Amino acid sequence: MTFVSAHQLKKTYKVKSGPVHALDGLDIEIAQGTVRGLLGPNGAGKTTAVKVLTTLLRPDSGEAHVAGVDVLADPAEVRRRIGASGQYAAVDERLTARENLLMVGRLYHLGSRRSRERADELLHAFDLVEAADRPLKGFSGGMRRRVDLAGALVINPPVLFLDEPTTGLDPQARLGLWDVIRDRATEGTTVLLTTQYLEEADQLANQISVIDRGKVIAEGTADELKASVGGRRVQLTLVDDADAPRAAEVLERHGRGSAAVSGRGVTIQVEDATRALRSALADIDEAGIEIHEAGVRRPTLDDVFLTLTGHGAEENELEAAE
Repeated sequence: MTFVSAHQLKKTYKVKSGPVHALDGLDIEIAQGTVRGLLGPNGAGKTTAVKVLTTLLRPDSGEAHVAGVDVLADPAEVRRRIGASGQYAAVDERLTARENLLMVGRLYHLGSRRSRERADELLHAFDLVEAADRPLKGFSGGMRRRVDLAGALVINPPVLFLDEPTTGLDPQARLGLWDVIRDRATEGTTVLLTTQYLEEADQLANQISVIDRGKVIAEGTADELKASVGGRRVQLTLVDDADAPRAAEVLERHGRGSAAVSGRGVTIQVEDATRALRSALADIDEAGIEIHEAGVRRPTLDDVFLTLTGHGAEENELEAAE
C-alpha cells in the first residue's frame, strides 16, 4: 500500500545566476511501513522535496499525498500525522531534554498527563534518562540529535521524515541513530530518509531513490542498484597521489570507460577481474608507479551514483538554492 506519494512535483528558485529547478518533475511512491532512502548530493532537491511533503513549502506544480491526505488541500491534517527531523537539531538549548519534549507535547495538544508519559517513554527509549533534566546547551551533537528525533516521535506518527539526520555526527553517534531508525521501521513507521551518505542508505533503506537535479533518476534496493552498473572493479591505492593521472591511463587500457580518481585511489570497471588486475599491475610496474595496495571489489552505491550522474554523492550542486 502506497503511504507517501509525489507526482510531477516542480519547484523553481530564483537566484542571482538565474532560475534553479530544485524539483523538476519529482515522482516517488513509498509503501507503508518501509524506509525509503532519498540519495543525492547537496542541492539535488532532497530538502526541497521534504519541505513540500511536510507542508513547509508549496510546489509550483504537481501533487503529493501523505498517509492518505492531500498535502496541498489539507496541510493541517498532514501535520497531525507526521513527525520530522531536519538537518539541524530543532531544540531549545535553554530547556532541559524533558522540557523540550513536554513543549512538543503541548504544541500537539496532547494534554499535560499524556505529554509527561510520552516524555518519560522517549527519554528511556533514547537513553537520555540520566541527562533528562540538564539544559541542552551542555549536550553533545549526538545527544541533541537524539532529543530532536525524540521530539519528532512524541505523537508516535505513522510517517517520519528525516532530512540528513546524521550530518555532522561522529561515527558512534551515527550508529546509535541508525539503531533508532531501524527500531521505528520495525514498529511499522513509514520513513523517508534523505542522505548523502551512501553507507547510510545501504544500511537503512528498503528501497532507494537516487535523485539528481530535482528528479529521480533510478530506484531499487541497494543490491538492485549495484547490479545495474554491473561488473567488478579493479582498485589501486597509490603511494603518491601525483601519480593518479598516469595510473588512470594505465587502468583504462584494461577496463571499461574512464577510471575514477579520488586522492590516491584509482578505480575502473573490468570484465575479467583476475586477468585485468594481473595485466594492469604489470603495466603499473613498468610505468614506475608505486602502489600501496591493489585488489578487486564489487560495485558500491558510490559506483552507482558516479555511473548515473557523472559525479560523486558529496558534490555540492545548487546548494544555495536549497
